[in-house]
Amino acid sequence: MKLQVNAQTVYAYTGGKDFDPTLPCIVFVHGALHDHSVWTLLARWFAHHGHGVLALDLPGHGRSEGQALPSVEALGAWLVQVLDAAGVQQASLVGHSMGSLIALEAAAQAPARAGRLVMVGTAYPMKVSEALLETARTAPLNAMDMVNVFSHSSQASKPSYPGPGAWLHGGNLQLMRRVQAGYTHGNLFEHDFRVCDAYAHGLEAAPAVTCPVHFILGERDQMTAPKQSQALAAALKATVHRVPAGHSLMAEAPDPVLNALRTAIA
Repeated sequence: MKLQVNAQTVYAYTGGKDFDPTLPCIVFVHGALHDHSVWTLLARWFAHHGHGVLALDLPGHGRSEGQALPSVEALGAWLVQVLDAAGVQQASLVGHSMGSLIALEAAAQAPARAGRLVMVGTAYPMKVSEALLETARTAPLNAMDMVNVFSHSSQASKPSYPGPGAWLHGGNLQLMRRVQAGYTHGNLFEHDFRVCDAYAHGLEAAPAVTCPVHFILGERDQMTAPKQSQALAAALKATVHRVPAGHSLMAEAPDPVLNALRTAIA
């Protein structure tokens, strides 16, 4: 599905069903150097169980046009504009990693538009080491290799996990390379990680959020360790779900993440 926001095309995957804005809506927001495809299994389940689904490509990512936006705050405002373009009055906002911060900002900027806020693989502050930022600037392909290793727990070390034909390390690395190669306005890898690193409005945004909040965290997450989310979880009065996975928890633990998300949305 294609939407128009600020005269630019925004792509949204609808889970294999035509989007119906009269159904309860779930909006999925991906993380740094990813696209809508990280949500495919979850998007399809909810689209086939009574929900309208919008799994978005952020500006400059995947099939969405334009330059990447400069901050989490700007991306939160953009997300509210997407709801307007889709004719959605209220939605459950589900974000992974950088996308979780964007969902938080949208829920804080427009509280009436968020029916639920679900932050997956989140942390606050979402600081990035200077070494990784410098490698992202000078040798982004090497930085992708580093992030790919840190994003997966030992469960995903072999091909064919979690099922025959799957290779989580290889698939995630190729996704990052494809999204990076498709961006024509600079180094998208470095940009996304600097956006995460710079965000400092989380505890100020939290009091403005009025909807129920859930965190879904990977017990073995090395990118956004669960302990890094404690202060924000307390500020949001969030219900916390933990699953046996690393940072790429939607791929590593699809069933536990689905179960946790079903509980959050119910």
